[in-house]
Amino acid sequence: MIRCRPSGPAYLRQVTSKPAGPAPLSSGPEPPSSDGGAPVYRFGNDLDLDAVIELYRASTLGERRPVDDRERMAAMLRNANLVVSAWEGDRLVGIARSVTDFAYCTYLSDLAVRHAHQRRGIGRELMRRTQQAGGRAQIILLAAPKAVDYYPRVGFQHHAQAWVLGPDSALK
Repeated sequence: MIRCRPSGPAYLRQVTSKPAGPAPLSSGPEPPSSDGGAPVYRFGNDLDLDAVIELYRASTLGERRPVDDRERMAAMLRNANLVVSAWEGDRLVGIARSVTDFAYCTYLSDLAVRHAHQRRGIGRELMRRTQQAGGRAQIILLAAPKAVDYYPRVGFQHHAQAWVLGPDSALK
């Protein structure tokens, strides 16, 4: 089992200061409830890699992520400095994986919710907690093709000036 740990002092400061909001935050090591109630949300990237990969596959995000490259997936999780996860019992049902400076921008690189758990507000809550923990930073993301209509419904504004340079593409 590969486990990843939280990174950087800025991230740790965010974990220890719980943002105010309508729903209580769970960021400690206590096990989530297994009563089938509302999901429990946690901060941190100390997650079981197999559980994360399985979640990506169960959410269709695995179609666009290197889930068969464990080393790369572990690095993606390990190097994310703001991770919010949603749990039902001991089952990972959602994740928001971000890179942020906690001041200006938070790049929400992955938002995944199990297909069977979608339309319950879990994705919206993961983003709300990401936004709160990110301080004054704006959230920036690239929408998956299947989710392009979702983000405007929850308040995101389209930005036509985004650009992408792939890892195998050379600058001209």
